[in-house]
Amino acid sequence: MESWLFLLLILAIAFLGKNTSLIIAAGVVMIIKALPFAAKWLPTIQSKGINWGVTIISIAILVPIATGEIKFSDLISVFKSPAGWIAIAAGVAVAILSRYGVDQLSASPQVTVALVFGTICGVVFLRGVAAGPVIASGMTYCIITLLGLSFK
Repeated sequence: MESWLFLLLILAIAFLGKNTSLIIAAGVVMIIKALPFAAKWLPTIQSKGINWGVTIISIAILVPIATGEIKFSDLISVFKSPAGWIAIAAGVAVAILSRYGVDQLSASPQVTVALVFGTICGVVFLRGVAAGPVIASGMTYCIITLLGLSFK
């Protein structure tokens, strides 16, 4: 019963914060939880969901390459600017930090409570987005802005 109340609270907060992603996520989890086979599916989603999400984000990132919006010339130009090197470094840093983060979640699942709460607060109240590559982009933006650089 406690888990239902917790999920309803998250759903209510998501509605108040008008966060569609969190509304969908909470709704899907609640629907799955209500199904008879939830005991089998929820642990699988918990253990593999991050990888599925990363795969979906990776697909979205690769679409501009598939459509021709991003070309090899764009990749080459990245190496010609300090802003491009900062973006590469931020991407590498986030990938490494994410690896340690996944290891941390496996070793100490209780940290998930704090992460979920922090993510919900950041997403709902501060209009943040829960996505790793976006973090790398945000880090890049902050550093580039602080240094007065651009990609041009």
